[in-house]
Amino acid sequence: MFAEEIISNGILPLRTDDSVQKALDRMNEFKLKHLPVVNEGAYLGLVAEDDLITIQDHETDLAHAGLNLLAVFILNDAHTYDVIRLLSQLKLTAVAVLDQQKNYKGLISINNMINAVAQQYAVNEPGGIIVLEISNRDNSLAHIAQIVEADNAQILSSYVNSFEDSTKLEVTLKVNKTEITGLVASFERYDYQVKEVYNNTQVDNGTQERYDSFMNYLNV
Repeated sequence: MFAEEIISNGILPLRTDDSVQKALDRMNEFKLKHLPVVNEGAYLGLVAEDDLITIQDHETDLAHAGLNLLAVFILNDAHTYDVIRLLSQLKLTAVAVLDQQKNYKGLISINNMINAVAQQYAVNEPGGIIVLEISNRDNSLAHIAQIVEADNAQILSSYVNSFEDSTKLEVTLKVNKTEITGLVASFERYDYQVKEVYNNTQVDNGTQERYDSFMNYLNV
């Protein structure tokens, strides 16, 4: 999935002749702390709410407010992982998307990013979730997939978590079966450590926890 596929339609950029108050109102409407400033398709940068609220006269237009715009953007063919990295590193709630000629195409809001991640990891699909703890020397996704397929199941999504100063990895699997007792037993039979299991009666709670973890990861 690429950046241009998850542009937040309906959120218009600001212009330099917009007032500080208009910018704050639009941020409040969309629950964002950053918005792009664009004049005639030319991207000028991101304006931050923290900078706007320090200006005493909210009727001042952005051009004369003395703002330091953030020259931050993502190209339209960037992968969603790059979008997440940028949002996380700079603590952004939105990022501008430009084409290869640096023309403004739209923005990606933090809410749209979460929805895209939910789609990418099949959050809304019925199934079970298994969390394995393995050594980084035993990180064979092919072997893990073989075990899942031998149980007449398929992996809908997976991701790997590493830990600082540890040789252990955490592999989270979403499979297309809600009854996964047999699959858990298969993993244990192959000496995999099953750390956590969420079946169909627990998927909603697990999903909320993943959303919370993602939001904490982005620190917004």
